[in-house]
Amino acid sequence: MLKGRVFEYYEEFTLESGRSLPGFQLFYTTWGTLNEDRSNVVWVCHAFSGNAFVKDWWGDLFGEGKTFDPAKHFIVCANSLGSCYGSTGPLSVNPDTGKPYYHAFPTLTNLDVVRAFDALREHLGIEQINVLIGGSIGGQQALEWAVECPEVTKRLVQIAGNARQTPWAVALNESQRMAIEQDVTWQLATDDAGLQGMKTARSIALLSYRNYNSYNQSQKEPSSDLKRTYRAASYQRYQGEKLAKRFNAFSYWHLTKMMDSHHVGRNRGAVEEVLRQVQAETLVIGVDSDQLFPLNEQRFVARNIPNATLQIIRSEAGHDGFLLETDQLTHYLDTFLQKKQQRKTWIPTVF
Repeated sequence: MLKGRVFEYYEEFTLESGRSLPGFQLFYTTWGTLNEDRSNVVWVCHAFSGNAFVKDWWGDLFGEGKTFDPAKHFIVCANSLGSCYGSTGPLSVNPDTGKPYYHAFPTLTNLDVVRAFDALREHLGIEQINVLIGGSIGGQQALEWAVECPEVTKRLVQIAGNARQTPWAVALNESQRMAIEQDVTWQLATDDAGLQGMKTARSIALLSYRNYNSYNQSQKEPSSDLKRTYRAASYQRYQGEKLAKRFNAFSYWHLTKMMDSHHVGRNRGAVEEVLRQVQAETLVIGVDSDQLFPLNEQRFVARNIPNATLQIIRSEAGHDGFLLETDQLTHYLDTFLQKKQQRKTWIPTVF
């Protein structure tokens, strides 16, 4: 049974920026049973607007009879600092003031997040993670963790991620923050500040999560009749409204900033040299149509980690292929985890 808990860290927590939090909390879930020698841990780092309930958004990979089966594995997923699903974030009460942080919440980096995750790992009595897996920003965090604590991870799976954020991705994120800034409520100290702007931000983000071909397939008009509203236009508005019901603009803002600062070489040295220090057996997976984190970024990671394999998802879905193409993901993960050599080219059944 999947169980949700809260980990409380009561000491001052110094951030990479030099600022600090007077402690923090992480909401996390566990699923399955830790075996006697504690060797069956699977730790999941969730994507941008994801949460700790991994079955809700990666259910084809996690569950009974799936690649990660709670009957065999002890599955852990913690909500990221800065997010809004139970972990310390901008809407949390600052114990120093007795009021929510809102705009005063400090800037976080992926390194801050994985240091918090590592404190939770120690709290749970886990010495080594058998499989550390994450996609998108979760993939950034998984790699950051494998660099920061190389002895902790036995197997690393980074999906649709990279080693440092590119100017292209920073520009996309800044455009989203500009949309939030245009919302006249953004300057208010309220839970729903910037919510309308966040809807537009989500619309911008979707254009990088998918691509030209995926929109032409999924939002194609059934006829050439003149319309008041086109399917693609309705889709953009619907996705913005959908996110606004479950997320907030403050977390959105901070998580995009967190992505922008991603750079495993910061204060460590050249990225190539830093990647060579990763000790985990590594599987890097990219999506061939990804326009947010293009395939050349995964090739770079795989080329520089000593014991790494690169696999490519064939998909028209763009960046979101890492969530949607579960048949291909299952095949690559099962092959990697079972250490079986592929003897022939595998042809996916679902595109």
